[in-house]
Amino acid sequence: QGQLVESGGGSVQPGESLRLSCAASGFTFGYFGVAWFRQAPGKEREPVSCISGFDESTYYMDSVKGRFTVSRDSAKNTVYLQMNSLEPDDTALYSCHTVSVCGYSDGAFFYTELGPSDAYWGQGTQVTVSS
Repeated sequence: QGQLVESGGGSVQPGESLRLSCAASGFTFGYFGVAWFRQAPGKEREPVSCISGFDESTYYMDSVKGRFTVSRDSAKNTVYLQMNSLEPDDTALYSCHTVSVCGYSDGAFFYTELGPSDAYWGQGTQVTVSS
């Protein structure tokens, strides 16, 4: 049984950095894309970033462009989200999810889902940004 496990969250002050990890066990990412999502209290879950499984192209929501960087280490079967210049609005539960394809369309990034047997979600890691 495969699973995703996120780590690296914490409580920081505005302007500080965190690096989140999404480690896969029981399966390999291979050509799967991996997307990061976040959900703040009282808000819907939103896609933050995605890295393609084919060419490692990266995609971001507008509010994190230039501050967040997604990357993957195939040898470690892990995807990372480096978050710099954190802001209070970045406070949320961050989760990773395997996807089929990610890209940009009409200025916004999109992703397509995998079939249910390959669509994994992690349990999430909390990021709190507060002074």
